[in-house]
Amino acid sequence: MLDIFTIMSRGGIVLWYFQRVAEANIVLPVNSLIKGAILQERGGNHTYEAYKLAFRLDNEFNLVFVVGYQKQLQLSYTDKLLDDVFRAFRDRYRNQLQQNVLMHKYDFSSRFEELRAQCEEQDRLQRSAPKEMRKFEQSEKSTRTIESLKKKNVEPDIPSKAVLKDKPPISNGKATAQNASAESNGMNDSDDERKLALEKLKEKRFGKKTPASPQPGKKEKAPSKPKTKENRVWEGGNKDTKSLDYSAPSAPSNGNIGDVLSDSDKQLLGSMKGGLKDLECPAPADIIDVNGNSGDDRPEAKKSAGLMGMFSGLVSGKTLTRENIDPALDKMREHLIGKNVASDVAEQLTESVAQKLEGKVVGSFSTVSSTVRTAMEESLTQILSPKRRIDMLRDALAARAAQRPYVVTFCGVNGVGKSTNLAKICFWLIENNLRVLIAAGDTFRAGAVEQLKTHCRKLNSLHPPAQHSNQIMVQLYEKGYDKDPSQIAADAIRHAKATNFDVVLVDTAGRMQDNEPLMRALAKLIKVNNPDLVLFVGEALVGNEAIDQLVKFNQALADHSESKTNPRLIDAIVLTKFDTIDDKMGASVSMTHITGQPILFVGTGQLYSDLKVLNVSNVVNSLLS
Repeated sequence: MLDIFTIMSRGGIVLWYFQRVAEANIVLPVNSLIKGAILQERGGNHTYEAYKLAFRLDNEFNLVFVVGYQKQLQLSYTDKLLDDVFRAFRDRYRNQLQQNVLMHKYDFSSRFEELRAQCEEQDRLQRSAPKEMRKFEQSEKSTRTIESLKKKNVEPDIPSKAVLKDKPPISNGKATAQNASAESNGMNDSDDERKLALEKLKEKRFGKKTPASPQPGKKEKAPSKPKTKENRVWEGGNKDTKSLDYSAPSAPSNGNIGDVLSDSDKQLLGSMKGGLKDLECPAPADIIDVNGNSGDDRPEAKKSAGLMGMFSGLVSGKTLTRENIDPALDKMREHLIGKNVASDVAEQLTESVAQKLEGKVVGSFSTVSSTVRTAMEESLTQILSPKRRIDMLRDALAARAAQRPYVVTFCGVNGVGKSTNLAKICFWLIENNLRVLIAAGDTFRAGAVEQLKTHCRKLNSLHPPAQHSNQIMVQLYEKGYDKDPSQIAADAIRHAKATNFDVVLVDTAGRMQDNEPLMRALAKLIKVNNPDLVLFVGEALVGNEAIDQLVKFNQALADHSESKTNPRLIDAIVLTKFDTIDDKMGASVSMTHITGQPILFVGTGQLYSDLKVLNVSNVVNSLLS
């Protein structure tokens, strides 16, 4: 049974509403829908506590139709009820809506009860009716006739027996006179084809060709000797064995200070002071501007340029309906999935664009193109724009002024580059004169502590203490392996506060999202230490896997959080390996859409300076190319 049905304007004026239980508070579920779906332009259903809500937009009169019911119920007629009420309300009060007379008594209760009773009765009959098997004539396979194949210039498959009937008989491995005449007319030699097929069968069965009989007048080639594998000569590999032997004990190093810097290392110094640079994406050549024109002057390029060429078949000068735009939206969804957007996110994006386009009147194809592009840009920009701005550098300086360390925890699945990007962020902080303490919380993976030691030695070589008032800018806090990561992080925070370190970067072990013991350990680490920032490190290569990773990471943090109403979840995202995806930037849309949190950093290479921030407009242009 329905609990809520509301008709309101986009400005928030309630024109009419239905409430099954008078004591129930329908304001909170509707407000949650407005904040979480309508304002953020997210299509699909929305849940709030025990309620499940769906909505439909009227772009002509700027109305919103909302229906809500208990989410444990399986109501299949809500979409039909939304459509019926949508049409009936518009038809009855069209004059008032056209004149923008909102302060009017809309007596719609009796008509709504009729429509609701009809939908419930039709749903009951469909449930009680026995299901009939679909006939062959109703399937798509029945329409694939030979005539339809000929229209598509596709030759149907003819059985091999029919071919054999048309071919002349063969006797004693030689073609008859009729076959010889056919050969003279350009037909294929069936005898040669059979011999070739027999040779292939012999090769497949015996693994080698049968020895051919020697032909007169030809000399047999001598069997060639098997080639021996040649030793590979590496570039710059003229060093002797002694120079490559590092097993001998070397001279003690000066603490964490590294060796002499190379020319490439010296170029990194001073390159990341202040804010990070925006990610530069290659400008696509097939993006349509607001006038519907592409960058190419050729007429064939203007007819179908990029994604907007899908909408060239829409008829102009009429109101856009769902039937008009559905085929183009299907192609748009496939295009987004091809750009590495998760399928669920692509479905909701196209649904959001459909709600914006449905009911709009366009005058020409250029208007259709610009309308579609504007709607898609608004949806993607709304998703990628952060709900709250996170300025890590500003927050770290504010924590230093408060005489406490700024704590950042890194988490993610295995092999995404958590330690590498932690070192990049550490270099960026050191460049801005902040002292960093790295907590080696990955006590599981072999070599994890040694990897962080190498990064610390390298970073201290780039910024030696002599340049910073004899203060070591980065230090590693580690207790070896097989220890409690949450205790290591807590001890590192206390050590940072006692030794005046400005930032604590906590490295954690990689874990799969379905590994419950490791997810419980991560939730414990965040719960005990309460870091200022929780960063999820993910790959830019993933598609649908991003949804599963983020949902389960957030769910694990929520299950073990102290506050059930406001749990501590992932605060921001770091996307790695962004230099390997070209224009397939859909993972950024998928991850941001699932969590609602911003993408704070983007890794674009293996150098310390290969750290950028995401430019929303560039990503949108790449996705629409």
